[in-house]
Amino acid sequence: MSLIDDVMAQITAIEPQPFSLIEGAADLAAIDGNPPASPAAYAFIKEEAAEENTRATGPVLQRCENDIAVVIITSNVTDTTGAAALTDVEALKLAVRSALVGFVPQSGVGEPVEYVGGRVLRFRSGYVWIELVFSVASYIEGNP
Repeated sequence: MSLIDDVMAQITAIEPQPFSLIEGAADLAAIDGNPPASPAAYAFIKEEAAEENTRATGPVLQRCENDIAVVIITSNVTDTTGAAALTDVEALKLAVRSALVGFVPQSGVGEPVEYVGGRVLRFRSGYVWIELVFSVASYIEGNP
């Protein structure tokens, strides 16, 4: 199981389930206009940054920070400006943060997920797109 599989499983386990759709980066990239269902959550690794090798001899060992993006897309047809959807997205953000912060992915190294921040990506036709970013560590080890 990959880190993103772990994250998507954790979002899928939210009760009651607020999302109609939980998918990955390829599905997000395939959106032409609005998502096929709403609210939707898309998870992917946004960025990785490795620290220097911590070993003086032997195989390389590096700690790697993985930034995970969760893009939430929701709509509220009562308002085409997106303001009503922005109000709705607050509950979705809280649900995702509650599910992920402190969660220790099985594919990781035993460190919990931390919240980094979020931002509005866009408003369009009553839809609002929000990106939440979380961080979790992994380790890269070279062959002996």
